Formats: sequence, structure tokens, C-alpha cells
Amino acid sequence: MEILLQQIINGLVLGSMYALVALGYTMVYGIINLINFAHGEVLMVGALTSWTIIGLMQASMPGAPGWVVLIIAMLIACVVAAALNFVIEKVAYRPLRNSPKLAPLITAIGMSILLQTLAMIIWKPNYKPYPTLLPSTPFDVGGAVITPTQIMILSLTAVSLALLMYLVNYTRLGRAMRATAENPRVAGLMGVKPDMVISATFIIGAILATIAGVMYASNYGTVQHTMGFLPGLKAFTAAVFGGIGNLAGAVVGGILLGLIEAIGSGYIGTLTGGVLGSHYSDIFAFIVLIVMLTLRPSGLLGERVADRA
Repeated sequence: MEILLQQIINGLVLGSMYALVALGYTMVYGIINLINFAHGEVLMVGALTSWTIIGLMQASMPGAPGWVVLIIAMLIACVVAAALNFVIEKVAYRPLRNSPKLAPLITAIGMSILLQTLAMIIWKPNYKPYPTLLPSTPFDVGGAVITPTQIMILSLTAVSLALLMYLVNYTRLGRAMRATAENPRVAGLMGVKPDMVISATFIIGAILATIAGVMYASNYGTVQHTMGFLPGLKAFTAAVFGGIGNLAGAVVGGILLGLIEAIGSGYIGTLTGGVLGSHYSDIFAFIVLIVMLTLRPSGLLGERVADRA
């Protein structure tokens, strides 16, 4: 029972990070029907930027509290990633907005490879240890353990999701985003600026991805130029699982995917003597994707994006 509880905790932590990244995918798709496959690389750039800032701050302010250093590094990384995603949207996607669907998809894959290559040149290809800035003493929860870093991940995710839901449902920008998702031409006639709304969506997605990237690096203790590819792919799986274009679906899909992966790799792996252990954890995410696309292509919560005239 302790193994199951431990894997549930691990799954919630992992699913929280998937949910944040999946929200970026589903927001962009809901507004412009584009799968931004460079989104995982934005996560990577955010994590590597925070690693650089932490190194500079530790060298210049060796006595600063770890949580202060982490927050400052995360905020600066969010700004860098937001600027990067703004440029990506303006340079790579906006000129292709009215092109056939295949053109922006290929551009997104190309942008992903380009960002990986640039990151490899800037930060070098070797794995880099991510500093442990929070206390490492775990807390006991019914026989399972949870670390302060994992508590921070769950708390930050809950706050981020609450702020996003408030922004989308109760602010002027949120109304503009929902109007643009329904019909950008009609929204433009009603005084909404679709280009501004789309840019804001990319910026918000980049901030969420950076938060997830910093938490991912803090939890696993390492960063590298390819670190965003697999989490980005799994977050896309989570978005499809929950219902792409649906914010609540992205959250549900991310949490469920994290739980399935953690329980599959840990609990089931223990029962089978390690045959299905952590080395095979990735297969569970893609089994879920195949099954979901086969049985319910619209996802668990369906798709709320209306067909455009």
C-alpha cells in the first residue's frame, strides 16, 4: 500500500508539470488551430536560463536564501521564454496563419530542432547538475515520502492554474481570447485585436512552460538541451487525452497521465519483478494516446472549440 501511495504522490507531481505544459498546447490550438511542437523547447530554454541565473546569483550573492534565488531565477527565465515565444509566433507562425495546415506544422517541428541546436551551442551538450535550493529532508505521509521541492511543485501548479482560470474566465483579455477562439474575424469587428490576443496566448503559454521546466529541473536535478522534447511530447499526449482545445481537459489529462505513468512504472513494475520498471515508463503515456485516439478521438472532456465559418 505504501508503494501505491508513493506512486500516487509521484504521479501528482509529474502530472502537475504535464498539465502546465499541456495548457500551452491547448490554448494555442484553441485559438489558431496550431500544434506548437516547439513548446517543449521553450520549457528547455526556461530551465537552462534559470540554471544560468542561479549560477550567477550564487557566485555574486553566496549568502542568499535558496528559495529567493529560485524565485528570482524563475521570474527572469519566464521573461526570457515569453520573449522567445513572442518572437517565434511573430516570425515563424504569423506569416503562415492562412497557409495549408501542413506548413505551420512543419515550421513548428523545424523551430523545435532549431531551438535545440541553438541551446546546444549556447549551453553545450553535456548534462548539467541543477542546484538543490530547497531543503532536502522529506516528510512522511502515511509511509510514503514527499520532499519540499515536490510540495513546491504542487503548490505552484495549483496557484498557476487558479490564476489562469481567473484570467480566462473573468478578465477582459480572457473574454478576448474566448472570442478569438470562436471566430477571429467577428472578434475583430467587435473591437478585439486578434494578433494581440494570439501573442498574449503564446506569452502565457511560455510562462507556464517555464514554471514547469524549472520545477522539472528542480525535481530531477539536471538540465540539458534535449530535456524539453519528451516532456513536451507527453504534455501534448495529455492535451489530446483530456480534449485538445479544452483548458480543463488539459489539466485532467496531465494529472491522469502522470498518475498512469507513475503507477505503471513503479507499482506495476514492483509487482512484475522490475520487468515493467521505470526504464519503460514512457510506454504508458503513448499506450494511453493510442487507446484514446482509437476509442475517443475528441478526448475525455471533448472539444469545446466551435467550427469557424
